[in-house]
Amino acid sequence: MPQTIAAPVHVELVIKKSRFIACVQPMADRAGAQQVVAGLRAEHPGAAHVCWALLAGGQSAAVDDGEPSGTAGRPMLDVLRHQDLEGVLATVVRYFGGVKLGAGGLVRAYTDSVAQALLQAQKVPIIKLQALRCSAPYALEGMVRRELDAAGARLDAVAHGDEVLFDFSLPAQDAGALRTRLDNAGHGRIGWPELDE
Repeated sequence: MPQTIAAPVHVELVIKKSRFIACVQPMADRAGAQQVVAGLRAEHPGAAHVCWALLAGGQSAAVDDGEPSGTAGRPMLDVLRHQDLEGVLATVVRYFGGVKLGAGGLVRAYTDSVAQALLQAQKVPIIKLQALRCSAPYALEGMVRRELDAAGARLDAVAHGDEVLFDFSLPAQDAGALRTRLDNAGHGRIGWPELDE
C-alpha cells in the first residue's frame, strides 16, 4: 500500500567536508515543489546545489541542479520509490567543502541524505476516498445516518428537499459494502443520483 509522510523531516550530513542538508516532506504537485526549492535557494544563497526529487504520480521529477547528470535527483527519486512513497518531496542543499566526491560518491551522498531523513519520518498509508451520493425518504434519514456513521464515512453535505440527499465519502474499498447495506436496509427506497462534477 502506498504511503506518504506525515510532516517534514530535516537532517544534515557532512561528507568529506561538504554539508548535505536534506529534507523530506509531503507534497502534492510539481508547482508546490518548485516553490519549496525556490525558497531553499533564497534561504541558502551560498549553496553550490539545491537538488530535488518529487514522487507525485504524473508530476514526478528528478533535478540534479548542476551536479553531474544522474548523480543527485535520480538516486533521490529511487530512494522514494524503493520505500513505496507517494506525494513526497525530497530536497538536498549541498555546500561544497572543497573535496570532489566523484560520481559514485555523489550518488551515495544524496541517497544517504534522503534515506537518513526518511528513517526519522512518520509514514502514513494513503487511503483513496470515494465520494458518493444517495437519496432517501425522510423516514429513512436516521437509518442512513447510522449506517454512514457505522461505516466510518465522512458526511460532506446533507440537503432536505423532496427527499434527503446525502453526499459522503469513505475509503474506496468500503464503498461497495456500504452501498449494499443501504440498499438492503432501505428495501429499494434508497436512490443513487450521480455526483455533480
